[in-house]
Amino acid sequence: MTTTVAALGQSPIELSAKDKHTILENVLAALRKRFYSPEKLNGDWLAAVDRHRPAIESAPSADAFERAVSDLLAELHTSHLGFFHRHARRASSRAALSATYMADDTDYGKRWIFQDVHSGGAAAIAGIEPGNILLTVNDQEIVPPEHPVFPMGKQTRVKLIDNQEKRRSVTVDVARPKGKKLNFIEPTLAEARRLGDGLGYLKIAMFPGMVGVVVANQISNAVQSLGSVDRLIIDLRGNTGGGIGALRVMSLLTSGRIPVGFALDKRRAKATLDHEKGRFPRFSRIPSDTKSLWPLALRFAPAMLAKKPVVLETESLGPQPFHGRVVLLVDRHTASAAEMIVAFARENNLATIVGERSAGRLLTATSVKVGNGFRLALPTGAYYTWKGALFEGTPIEPDQLVEFDWRSRRKGDDRQLDYAIKSLRGQSTAKAS
Repeated sequence: MTTTVAALGQSPIELSAKDKHTILENVLAALRKRFYSPEKLNGDWLAAVDRHRPAIESAPSADAFERAVSDLLAELHTSHLGFFHRHARRASSRAALSATYMADDTDYGKRWIFQDVHSGGAAAIAGIEPGNILLTVNDQEIVPPEHPVFPMGKQTRVKLIDNQEKRRSVTVDVARPKGKKLNFIEPTLAEARRLGDGLGYLKIAMFPGMVGVVVANQISNAVQSLGSVDRLIIDLRGNTGGGIGALRVMSLLTSGRIPVGFALDKRRAKATLDHEKGRFPRFSRIPSDTKSLWPLALRFAPAMLAKKPVVLETESLGPQPFHGRVVLLVDRHTASAAEMIVAFARENNLATIVGERSAGRLLTATSVKVGNGFRLALPTGAYYTWKGALFEGTPIEPDQLVEFDWRSRRKGDDRQLDYAIKSLRGQSTAKAS
């Protein structure tokens, strides 16, 4: 039996029974070689492989094959793990829309409700707002736990209940052509505004790029645009992470150099870790331009080749007037590199954390080819804070729990932000007295 998949207008890619068997074996081999937590590949995992193998190897279509492999990988209950074709033409709403959502009971049944909508992203451009209730995608009703999926290169029709209780249809473009490729519409990475009385607000949507030169510069420019504020709210709600650009935020929380943490393959012995970590190379400066990336790569090449962990360390940006009076706004979608910021602030008492529990998705990952254009994304290291905390699978609890109230958000009230503002204005009053 042969299955096919069309990719980006190219000729269909054929998958024979042998191809499917070989791809699956390559996936399993990659996990054995590189998966960050080999103890998870135990008897239960092997039983899951045997249970899922028939559906994978007899999948009637390439899409069904991809879903069947993904169902197997879900048995590992691990973040940053996925299976996809290199020419995938669809994406989850979180990536495609620069938006997040939550499930709850509504007057229209169990529905997805938009929670974070980042400025400049596809959802925001289409007019979607936090609190909107999702009904259909391309006329298909979407009911949790089924997640909406958006095709790239095509307009997507979305029907929703807006915040005035009206049914509305919007058209969403999730990507734009760039040469022969399609690029996601990227949201505004960093935006800032003054809230009065010396209070500043900084929102960061994501941390694209491995080193994060662009986003780091935008963060610094946004903070500079605030002028001399003596209190600061940093909004990481809906920020699902990215790369090392998050180090710029951590560096803004403290004047000097403080070790942040490192990624470590759990295969590595931990008995001497506290002694070893003092000798790990340190990354303590995001370059100001991309011309410096090659020298940076050469500098850390020996450590990378030796698979030696690299410690992140704050950049020593100097004192800021808001130090000691910072609130981090977080929610259930704050993940990965954004969670590193939350963990760092908590460990060093540098900010008050307000909002919801974070996602608990803190791993480093890569992707590998597994045949016929398919790739496996897999976590290769767990992130450890400098003091040894491990947060994968363990959401970070806020100092002050303020749940997302979608009903009040539909009325224009942002209770999490309101709490943060009230908290910092109270600090100002206490300081003045």
